Amino acid sequence: MANMLAVIAAGDLSTQAVLAAEALRKAAAALGHTIQVEVRSSLGVRNTLPTGAAQSAQGVILIGSGDLGEERFAGLKRSAAALDAVLRDARAVLEQALAPAQAQAPAQTGTKKIVAITSCPTGIAHTFMAAEGIQQAAQALGHAVRVETQGSVGARDTLTEQEIREADVVLIAADTQVDLARFAGKRVFKSGTKPAINDGRALVERALAEAQPHGAAPAAADGVAAGKAEPAAAQRSGPYKHLMTGVSFMLPFVVTGGLLIAIAFALGGIYVFEDSQQGTLGNALFQIGAKGAFALMVPALAGYIAFSIADRPGITPGMVGGILATNLGAGFLGGIVAGFIAGYATSFLNRNIKLHKNLEGLKPVLILPLLGSLVTGLAMIYVVGAPVAEALATLSAWLKGMQGSSAILLGLLIGAMMAFDMGGPVNKAAYAFSTGLIASQVYTPMAAAMAAGMVPPLGIALATKLFANRFTREEREAGNAAGILGIAFITEGAIPFAARDPLRVIPALVLGAALTGAISMGIGAELKVPHGGIFVLPIPNAVTHLAGYVVALVAGAVTTAVALRFLKRPISNQVTA
Repeated sequence: MANMLAVIAAGDLSTQAVLAAEALRKAAAALGHTIQVEVRSSLGVRNTLPTGAAQSAQGVILIGSGDLGEERFAGLKRSAAALDAVLRDARAVLEQALAPAQAQAPAQTGTKKIVAITSCPTGIAHTFMAAEGIQQAAQALGHAVRVETQGSVGARDTLTEQEIREADVVLIAADTQVDLARFAGKRVFKSGTKPAINDGRALVERALAEAQPHGAAPAAADGVAAGKAEPAAAQRSGPYKHLMTGVSFMLPFVVTGGLLIAIAFALGGIYVFEDSQQGTLGNALFQIGAKGAFALMVPALAGYIAFSIADRPGITPGMVGGILATNLGAGFLGGIVAGFIAGYATSFLNRNIKLHKNLEGLKPVLILPLLGSLVTGLAMIYVVGAPVAEALATLSAWLKGMQGSSAILLGLLIGAMMAFDMGGPVNKAAYAFSTGLIASQVYTPMAAAMAAGMVPPLGIALATKLFANRFTREEREAGNAAGILGIAFITEGAIPFAARDPLRVIPALVLGAALTGAISMGIGAELKVPHGGIFVLPIPNAVTHLAGYVVALVAGAVTTAVALRFLKRPISNQVTA
């Protein structure tokens, strides 16, 4: 007969936690074992395990997410389980925890099992480059690895329950919010995508050394490691990450709406939106794009900023705030403000509203959406809506009235930011600013941002052809891939070159992109679609001043290539051959 321990950390799910505890007791009795179950929820701690209980126990089951007090179980065999898994089949969870120690053997050898998730705001390049970096690094270190990518088309290579259960560590390399509910009790390490791309080996080693149980407080012995990771983690989980999560969910609405509006104008002319055009295909497409997809972009931005902060209870207040921002004329700026108000307000309410265990189920479906929406809506209507709308109107009027040197200077700034860190925070700030303005019918910054973002990989690809003696054979081959990425507006195609020689490559990239941005803004080019590269240029009305826009793109790529010619040194024939 075995004596087992269990700790359930359930947060607001106190009723489910009590049911799970009872299910474990019944399963243990049926198997001829004993189990003591401690329940930790928003209502407090019930059935606290007695001091010294671990000394006479054969193992402990850590269930759910939250503070599990793991420091009490040093040297005791541990197993992790999700609360849903216990409710579904408590006997299976208990049998797994009682399995012979040899089941844990892989974790005691030099080979570790790693599962990872990668994600970036646009869900395109950084997501898959980070996945590749982790896979190559783990394999080089002799570890088994499985990576789930959460890209623009959804999750691919989704991790199975068995893979998560058997993993020694969970590595999250993401610039957006990732749902960690599946990893309750597992050792989790969080990072952005850049470390995985730039030095995957170092990231994997850090993850194995510094990962902490999800939801548990760091043990005292791990204070030094936790201290090293804390500043970066705080930065990644702060306002920037919440904003990028909102932007990532908003982008599909902007792309869809912009393309449908462009096609509608191509089919029905510039007056396709008028009542006289009702019943035509062009007018129908305009309705879908402008009054469907575009109408949802600000609510999606606000809703998923709030989701990033407060999880699912934040979505409703955030979207309500986003709709109000649109109705009040506050646009994307109002949506950002509404998202943060909704997220932090809902999170505060969730932490501080205490209900009887039998009423806990009302919080996520009634109390939090209602009170969160009420707080956000009143704040938008009576406090922040009007000032933000006025600020946006002023900004929009200034941008629309830009001519001459002021437009060129803004284009220089946007272009330089797009090329400076190629998908990093500076790049994403310029891109988010330009994308958000589409909702206010300000399209010139978006045109400058996309053209400038295409220049770094295109300029490098051109340089590898024109000035081959400045690049190794491997770099010249990689230049072909960079060119393909460049025409698709994936700036990250230039990262491998910049990482090898940043002091020479980055200035050349910034120079070419800044020139492209300046020309684009100078000629007043407008782009109604925030992505797609050259593939959206042939669509009528997707971009204005098309000839000048192409000239801007070519000029920037040539400038980058020539700058690389002068900044990079020739490589010996032995290396280039």
